[in-house]
Amino acid sequence: MRRQFLIVAAALLLVGAVGVFADEAVLIDFSLLKADIIEDPVQQGKLTQNRATMIDFSSTAGASYTEDQKKMMRTSLAIPNWSVVLASSSRSAVTVPNSYAREAPVNQEAKQFAGQTVMGVRVSFPLEPFNSWARVTPPFEIPSFEPKADVADDGTITPKAAGSGGDPVNNRLTRFEGTYNADTKVQTALGVVKNVGVIKSVAVMVKGLNFPHGLSLILKDQDANEKVIFMGYLNFDGWRELRWDNPQYIRDVRNRELRIYPLYPKTSPFVKLGGILFSRDAAHEGGDFVAYIKDVKILYDKAILDPVTDIDDEAVWGIVGVKEAERKRIESQRFGNSQVLRYIESLKQEQKSEFTPSK
Repeated sequence: MRRQFLIVAAALLLVGAVGVFADEAVLIDFSLLKADIIEDPVQQGKLTQNRATMIDFSSTAGASYTEDQKKMMRTSLAIPNWSVVLASSSRSAVTVPNSYAREAPVNQEAKQFAGQTVMGVRVSFPLEPFNSWARVTPPFEIPSFEPKADVADDGTITPKAAGSGGDPVNNRLTRFEGTYNADTKVQTALGVVKNVGVIKSVAVMVKGLNFPHGLSLILKDQDANEKVIFMGYLNFDGWRELRWDNPQYIRDVRNRELRIYPLYPKTSPFVKLGGILFSRDAAHEGGDFVAYIKDVKILYDKAILDPVTDIDDEAVWGIVGVKEAERKRIESQRFGNSQVLRYIESLKQEQKSEFTPSK
């Protein structure tokens, strides 16, 4: 009788401990987004795009575009491509051009992240005393179901055959889900992590420069709902991990509301990075503000256990593929047209800064 009681007690402890162990993933690592292909046509030797995250929106472009214009519809999550959008009340001819993202190489002698490249963000807040914010956003909505592909030096994207490779776990991951390390059991994604149930914790590695401004992360789910998570203030010097722990996370599974998630064609619950938000209080000094960001990590419970399917549902029905193709078409209209307009404007722009000497 005593032995049965001990077995039951051990089982209950095991069940209660299930919620303590969550999966870990790097939602995005900016050191992987360094520009490594496609030279700038104006600034020789300067690379402009990131090979791992290249996207081609020209496939849905109209016939009126030239081949050179269609090439400009190729873009990536390279750090310089990210935008810094100021609050409408803070936009001016001075603040807008002085707010941008840039690659920031870390010194080889640094104690942390030596030799790596992180994201540097400059924000030009107004000097006037009023509340303001700046949102750092990716150049396009990070795709959730982009298939794996090989990317050539000129940016040409060639999709890979499904299931190519020896690792079954990595075979299931789409391109922006990144890779899974079987040794560390950590997934390093390029902006999106799938099969996310309840988020337990979020962390961001950031280098502060004693500015009193706040930092928040913007996460989006499969229904395009945005959640703004305040991570903390940047009034410190050096690298620090800012962490948010979900106050509504229930550790004991016996106290949880049990849910069953529908499978195909419902998309697996996921979370993606929607942006980074810097906020400035009216009581604090305005002007130029600089910060550096290395990565964003999450701890989460799985929505469903990894299923073993006997039938490739998508190969039979193609429902998810059709929805993703429509999303890409809409995105290409928004982004592709703006890229072409920027390209045409750059051709019209005068590159010289000095007059030709008079004779």
